[in-house]
Amino acid sequence: MTRLIVKLPAGCTELPARAYLIRHYGISNSQWKRLKHTGDFRKNGLSANATHTMVQNGDILTFESEKPRNPDAYPIEPQDLPLDIRYEDNFLLAVNKPAGQLVHPLTVEPKGTLANAVLGYYQRRGETHHFHPLHRLDRQTTGLVLIAKEPQIQHMLTKNGEKRFHRFYLAVACGTLPTVEGTIDKPIGRSDGSFIRQEVRAPEDGGKAARTHYCVLATSGGLSLVRLALDTGRTHQIRVHLASLGCPLLGDDLYGTPDARIARQALHAAQLSFRHPITHADCCINAPLPPDMQAIITSSFPFASI
Repeated sequence: MTRLIVKLPAGCTELPARAYLIRHYGISNSQWKRLKHTGDFRKNGLSANATHTMVQNGDILTFESEKPRNPDAYPIEPQDLPLDIRYEDNFLLAVNKPAGQLVHPLTVEPKGTLANAVLGYYQRRGETHHFHPLHRLDRQTTGLVLIAKEPQIQHMLTKNGEKRFHRFYLAVACGTLPTVEGTIDKPIGRSDGSFIRQEVRAPEDGGKAARTHYCVLATSGGLSLVRLALDTGRTHQIRVHLASLGCPLLGDDLYGTPDARIARQALHAAQLSFRHPITHADCCINAPLPPDMQAIITSSFPFASI
């Protein structure tokens, strides 16, 4: 079990604890039922009856978060796999994912994923968290994935569909982007007749809003070293947006062409920043470039400042 501390924000009018925790904090009805029977619910440090407690501006609630006892609820198999942990506390885990690894299992590929590795790590430590990723990366994209240890923490960082963290990527693109800095604001949707490929599509044709900010750090030999930040997280967003400018990622065999210098798209999730939902500390996490991208950048952009 994990002990959680919830401080109600300023301006919160009085309402039942159950209503606040479900509507604003993100716990489920089943979690509430377990919570109210633990006997360890406290308001402002004093034991309280969770069912009858009213809360308001500035109140502090503490309680234990217990997992369901039904093992079938979590079918992902824990595995003892390598895990490059870049940040961890009682609430969050940030992992540097390698190329070639899925984030979630598939029916045809139920093992070897980041989810299997993370659950295996929890199991070895005697912890019972499930896998709650805040976002995903493509199989061949490397870099940071932020994972909540509790569904409430996941909810707090993605409240109302808004991701309350910032992702920064490094990429090597083919060609020269139209400006040194810019924003690509083009809706994205699935291509007709494909389950994988995405494309820029008008909203009336199923396109969903997608915004990518970019900054060109260096250009050399027909390549551009680019730093990117996302406002949205559409499937293949960076790959589709750069390709729409005529500058696909180096090595991207879906939206560009294969390249002998790298066996995948040259894209790395290098940095995550966020305000911690519990401690309220400003967090910034970094992951070093993988060897394949480092080699290209060293040879093509030796004087670039990353």
